[in-house]
Amino acid sequence: MIIKNLTVGPIMANCFIVGCDRTREAAVIDPGDESDKILLTLAGLKLKVKYIINTHGHFDHVGGNKKMKDATGAGILIHSLDAPMLDYISQSASAWGMNVEDSPPPDLMLKDDDEVKFGDISLKVIHTPGHSPGGISLYSHGSVFVGDTLFAGSIGRTDFPGGDFDTLISSIRKKLFVLGDDVKVFAGHGPETTIGTEKRHNPFAGYG
Repeated sequence: MIIKNLTVGPIMANCFIVGCDRTREAAVIDPGDESDKILLTLAGLKLKVKYIINTHGHFDHVGGNKKMKDATGAGILIHSLDAPMLDYISQSASAWGMNVEDSPPPDLMLKDDDEVKFGDISLKVIHTPGHSPGGISLYSHGSVFVGDTLFAGSIGRTDFPGGDFDTLISSIRKKLFVLGDDVKVFAGHGPETTIGTEKRHNPFAGYG
C-alpha cells in the first residue's frame, strides 16, 4: 500500500494519497487545498484516482474537492451527516479570510462499517463523531486515517457547530483505541503517531 502525505493550505491540513501498488488505483483523502500539488504528486506516482474521501466537512479538508473531481472524475465520498457542509464551504472559509470553492455534491454517502475498495485495498469506515457529527476514520492494514478526531498528543476541537467533547472522547476510546497499539495513526494535522503512544501519553484521551 502506497501512502503519501501532503500538507496543504494555510491551515496546514494533511492530505493523504493511498494507492494500490499492483493496479495503481488510488484514493485521495482530504484534498483541502493546493490541488495542483496533489495532482502532480499523483502523476509522479503514476496513480489513477478512483475516490475522493472526506473525513469530515470542514473547508480545510474539502476545499480542493471541485478541482480534484474536475481533473480526475473521481467520486466524492463523505458521511451523510457532514454532507450538507459541502454546500457552504466558501461561506465557512470566508469567515477565516480565505477564498474556497464550494464542493460538488457527494457521489456516495458513507456510514459506519462501509468498505471503500480500490485496487487491492479496502478502507473500513469507522464513524468517529465529536469534532463534527459525520466525522469518520478509515482503517486498513495497520493504518488508520483519523481526520481531526485524534492528533499526536492532542484531539480535535469541539467548539465548532456540531462538535461535542464527550462524543469525541468516546469515539477515540471506543472506536480507535481498540484497533491495536501498533496501528499507525495518520491525522488531519501534525505528525504521524500510533494508537499505543496516544493511549499512554495523550493528555486528553489517553489512559496513562
